[in-house]
Amino acid sequence: MSVDSDSSVTVAQRAALRQRLRDARQAFANGDEAQRAHDSLARHLAPLLRTLEPQGLGLYWPVLGEFNAVALWQADEYLRAIPASLPFATRQPPAMHYRLWDGSPPSVVDECRIPAASGAPTEPDVVLVPCVGFTRDGFRLGYGGGYFDRWLAAHPGATSIGVAWSQGQMCDAEFAPQPHDIALTLVITEQGVVG
Repeated sequence: MSVDSDSSVTVAQRAALRQRLRDARQAFANGDEAQRAHDSLARHLAPLLRTLEPQGLGLYWPVLGEFNAVALWQADEYLRAIPASLPFATRQPPAMHYRLWDGSPPSVVDECRIPAASGAPTEPDVVLVPCVGFTRDGFRLGYGGGYFDRWLAAHPGATSIGVAWSQGQMCDAEFAPQPHDIALTLVITEQGVVG
């Protein structure tokens, strides 16, 4: 079993936490409260984005029980006027960039098999980041590839908004940030801004 040199948390423990949170999120997304939670998160997120007045908005294509920020952008006239982009990830070398998206059904998938846009590369100033889990301090547990962390490290001026269901909140004992983990600007759930 490997251990990260900066933490007593093993790679296997982090993977187990990730799987437990993914399973819980999927169960939540399939449950009776999911639509009410989606509507509530949308009611919190839309005014926050209006306040931030992004020049470019980095979205993500929803998978595996994630909040559907794409549907919010498409349904909101103000947000729809903001140029949107979707991430595109490559495995070798592991990297991610954003591509302009016109709102039409994605015509390509990235190397992680997630629907992506085929537009020109862009650098949004506000990005929505899906979270498998999150802490009150804004640290995020994702899918383990480090794509968003790399992008955020290369774009420190971007405002990063973690988007999650409240059931994904982790306590400090469960998740110790590692050197490559980048704290998000803020995290928002169906209950509002965390913190």
